[in-house]
Amino acid sequence: MPAKPTRAKPAAAPAADEVDAFLATTEHPHRAEIAALREIILGADAGITDGIKWNAPSYRTADWFATTHLRAKTGVQIILHFGAKKRAGFAPRAQIADPESLVQWLADDRGAVTFRDMDDVQAKRSAFAALIREWIPHVAG
Repeated sequence: MPAKPTRAKPAAAPAADEVDAFLATTEHPHRAEIAALREIILGADAGITDGIKWNAPSYRTADWFATTHLRAKTGVQIILHFGAKKRAGFAPRAQIADPESLVQWLADDRGAVTFRDMDDVQAKRSAFAALIREWIPHVAG
């Protein structure tokens, strides 16, 4: 009996396409700010990629470390963490340099950075990129 023909599965769409599609169809009052923050995060380190995780644009290196909080009461928040799963006894809060005090710590292993509007995104651009570069060496992997 001849072998059954197989069809090659189509290649999975790159995560960036997934995020592009998500942003294109999202009705959010701060969509421009979300796109600008995406550009800053992806530009902070060549090893950062993005995708949709937790129903929002999220960012990863060895593991997920940042998620866009789409339901923030004012502006846009980026939630920073050190991996998708909590690690027992892991609390690098004291090791993160944050000279501009951007992070509002929610726990020892999680914080939020809030941006009111596009002017605020642009004003914090450099400090936020530096914070991302400071953060990612601590991400689980």
